[in-house]
Amino acid sequence: MFPRILVEGAATRIEGPLLFLKRTLDVGLHDAVEVTGRDGRPRIGRVAAIDQDLLTIEVLESTSGLGLADSVVRFLGEPLSFGLGPGILGRVLNGVGQVIDGGPPIAVRGKYAIDGLPLNPVWRRPPRDFIETGFTTVDLLNSLVRGQKLPIFSGGGLPHERIAVEIASNARLRQGGASDFAIVFAGIGVPYDSAEFFRRSLEQSGALERTALFLNLASDSSTQRLLTPRFALSAAEYLAFVEGKHVVVILTDMTNYCEALREVSSSKGEIPSRKGFPGYMYSDLATLFERAGCLQGAQGTLTQLSILTMPSDDITHPIPDLTGYITEGQIVLSRDLDRRGIYPPVNVLPSLSRLMKDGIGAGFTHPDHPALASQLYAAYARAIQARLLASVVGEEDLAPTDRQYLAFGTAFEEQAIGQLRARTLEESMEIGWRLLAALPRLELTRLSNAQISAHLAGLA
Repeated sequence: MFPRILVEGAATRIEGPLLFLKRTLDVGLHDAVEVTGRDGRPRIGRVAAIDQDLLTIEVLESTSGLGLADSVVRFLGEPLSFGLGPGILGRVLNGVGQVIDGGPPIAVRGKYAIDGLPLNPVWRRPPRDFIETGFTTVDLLNSLVRGQKLPIFSGGGLPHERIAVEIASNARLRQGGASDFAIVFAGIGVPYDSAEFFRRSLEQSGALERTALFLNLASDSSTQRLLTPRFALSAAEYLAFVEGKHVVVILTDMTNYCEALREVSSSKGEIPSRKGFPGYMYSDLATLFERAGCLQGAQGTLTQLSILTMPSDDITHPIPDLTGYITEGQIVLSRDLDRRGIYPPVNVLPSLSRLMKDGIGAGFTHPDHPALASQLYAAYARAIQARLLASVVGEEDLAPTDRQYLAFGTAFEEQAIGQLRARTLEESMEIGWRLLAALPRLELTRLSNAQISAHLAGLA
């Protein structure tokens, strides 16, 4: 049993969600605490910073009603933990793992530290196998692999929330049963209408039965926002490495997380770095993203799809910039495609899945999948070049081949990128072959003669 130490009357000041205490005892960083005010209601918190004279406590609930003289802090002597069991699937929780769907508490089989357990790198296995999301631009061109961490770079007003819900509803394994697959969905700093949209959409699609839904509202404490992805990832690690499920974690919006990190860092008086964000933001994000992966001896896997909105659509902003260094690729949304009514508005050329080659091809999807994806990407890049050239010299002065590429680019955006419903990989590949059939055979340099004969011979 861990010691519980009471400290009363040591508070020196309260700034937003932070409580500052005189340091009168030795405690550990990130140890859990309970803070009680004159109302007698305990508030969960944790030790956020320690120096020679002061302790900084992050209070995860409102600090309204706390006084300096009458606040009592109980140190629990252990890190914050999360009681978990298989009954977490189908439940709706707040940002710190408390049930908010009106149902009974979750039957706990074990308690797990929310910061995860340190992993020996040699325990990790390379990510393998294909996860189908229902989106052609992901499945065919930027395939998601079990154990991968693949972010979606969006912008304000773009339909990333709809994309997140549809991935949660449609994602499936091509090998293995539905009982082996689970979703952990975390809304971080989202407004109430977005939270209700997530809950209602997952419920109506039937996906909520296999989903653990965490909802941290914009009105909640910024310190609680910092812990929401950690509670969600702890649930995912339990489902993956204890229950043996293949788990996809969807975190939206990581920009809200980073802005909360900046706010709390500023309140603690830390020296800011780029655009006011703390200098340790890279390592802080890495503690979240690196919790994805596959482990030796574990049947389950943990895959991450984190969504972030780029301020001013700036992909060089510190949040997407640092995220790109940690993760294994990115899916980039396009405002231009969105204005033209194309959904999902995925900008194919800057999008990338670095682990795609490890999850597609013979034995995973289809032997011709890699060559088809490569040829479509090359043809679309050539179409964009033709579009730029046409803007200078006019379409009528283009060479016949360039005009064919121009038509291909428009058809690719409308038929392959744009879609009205979820598609299987086979449907996406069929669309890809049909689009390539409109180009001269001599231009299809990424395909073998056998592939051309097998897939394009009967197409116009």
